[in-house]
Amino acid sequence: MTVITEKFNINTHGFTDIIDITQKVKNAVYKHTLHSAVVHVYVAGSTVSVTNIEFEPGLLVDLPEVLEKIAPSDGEYHHDNTWHDGNGYAHVRASIIGNGTTVPLIDGALQLGQWQQIVLIDFDNKARTRTVYVQIVY
Repeated sequence: MTVITEKFNINTHGFTDIIDITQKVKNAVYKHTLHSAVVHVYVAGSTVSVTNIEFEPGLLVDLPEVLEKIAPSDGEYHHDNTWHDGNGYAHVRASIIGNGTTVPLIDGALQLGQWQQIVLIDFDNKARTRTVYVQIVY
């Protein structure tokens, strides 16, 4: 088994900023001209997530609206009582969504659905620079 690790940075605005990172992931994977592999995309941080979504205007509104109902940004969180940083909601949202996704590489192509993109969602209450890791296992 061989593992290749690539990484790239993404600048975000925070506040449930949803960024399509599909092309950056493809660039990291396709430069290795592999036939079959498992590709894991991971973002470091406890207030940020990586997942799959159809990156279209309706869902870019729907997802934040649903998350606001589940973990409201103006809610009371024990985290905020401890750290006084006002981002307890961001930690809860990131925990729900998770910070990684796995996509198979088959016949040299990432197996994403026609309407499926890989996105980074930064829930923190400030702009950040996030590091995304792409691990290719073959």
